[in-house]
Parts: sequence; C-alpha cells; structure tokens
Amino acid sequence: MKLTDFDTLTFDCYGTLIDWESGIFEGLKPLLERAGTPLTRDQVLEAHARHESSQQSFTPAKRYQDLLPIVYKRMAEEWGLPYTHDECVAYGRSIRNWPAFADSAGALQYLKKHYKLVILSNIDNESFTFSNAKLQVEFDAIITAEDVGSYKPSPRNFAYMLEKLNDRGIRKETILHTAESLFHDHKPANEFGLASCWIYRRHSQPGFGATMNPGSQPNIDFRFDSMEDFVNAHREALMK
Repeated sequence: MKLTDFDTLTFDCYGTLIDWESGIFEGLKPLLERAGTPLTRDQVLEAHARHESSQQSFTPAKRYQDLLPIVYKRMAEEWGLPYTHDECVAYGRSIRNWPAFADSAGALQYLKKHYKLVILSNIDNESFTFSNAKLQVEFDAIITAEDVGSYKPSPRNFAYMLEKLNDRGIRKETILHTAESLFHDHKPANEFGLASCWIYRRHSQPGFGATMNPGSQPNIDFRFDSMEDFVNAHREALMK
C-alpha cells in the first residue's frame, strides 16, 4: 500500500489540523485559575475528554459550540469551582480562537494538488468557518456532526460520509482517512474497511489527552508524527 494509491483524503480536524488541546486549555483558564490545587494539563484534558464524550452520547444532535458550555459546567462541578453561565457560553464560542498547527495550512495546500480533501469532524458548521480560515484551503466536502446529528465514533458519521462521497463517484477503496484520534477515527475507520493514516501529534506525550482511551490499538496503514512528515513521505512516494 502506497500513499499514491489514493485520490481522496478524509480528515478529522480538531487534534489533527487544529491544535484543540491548546485551545481547550486556554479556554478553560478562567475556571482553572480558581482551583486551589493546580491541575496538570493532562489532568484537565482527560477530564474534558470524559465529560465531552459522555455529553455527546446523551445529546448527539446538540451543536458542538452549544455542547461545550455543558462540558465546562460539568468540569466546574466535579472540581467544586464556581462558574457563571456567561463563562460557559464564552467557552463554547472559544472554538473560533483555537489555533491551527503550524504545518497544517502549508501541508493542505500541497496535498490539494494531489487529492480531494474532505473534512469529517465533530464540529458545528458555524465554528468550522473560523477554523477553515486558518487552514487556508478549500475543501471538496465538509461533513460535520451538526450535518449528521451524531458525533464520532458513531458509525452514523462514517456511513453518512461514505454515502455522500459515493454519490460523487468516490469509492471507499480510494479514500485514506487521516486523523489523530484512535478513539474517534481509527477504530470506526477499521470497522468500515477504510485505509487509515495516523497523524500522531501526541507522539512525545503520554496518554491520550483530550480523546478517550480507545481500549485497543486499531489497525493503522500509515503513521506520521506531523502533517509535514506526511507531505515529505508523499514527495518521496512520487519519486519511486
């Protein structure tokens, strides 16, 4: 299997192209500053993953920017910290401030010359417009949790994506699903028989950060530590 075997890259966005862990941690600072005992970054991210995953399963049709305020509230309650409704709402809107990884825009602009680019994300449509501006590329399709009415790792999101791409003549065999999260993306990609590329942004850090533990290691066809590494590998593949 080679990177040049595919004509379409389907991307997770947050954690893969957008540095959501930095965005999450920055957005939670008003709450964390009230903690009597300092919480480590990974403690915060792991608590966020737990409450976010739970809330997504209970309210799968809720827009992500409306779901995050509930996550903020649940975390404040768990840690016994005071909070206000306005703070919760502000946290939901902080998505628009989450930064892109430094290599994302350039890598996408290169890959656009060789592949169709598709987003499959647990985001809402309005919030994604702010991230898309940072990524500086026009995607061939953008599929959000808001479009589907559920959140990854639900198989509904992948079934929806594959149906819509098939309508456009894009076959599953020509798709490489590219993502950081083993839990949200690679396990369900395995279930659908999709080839997968792991962008292992957390390769130098322990644990799973803002994503849930997948429980077992899914099959991975390609692994790179950054989008820059992906691009370099593609350039090498073209020369073979």
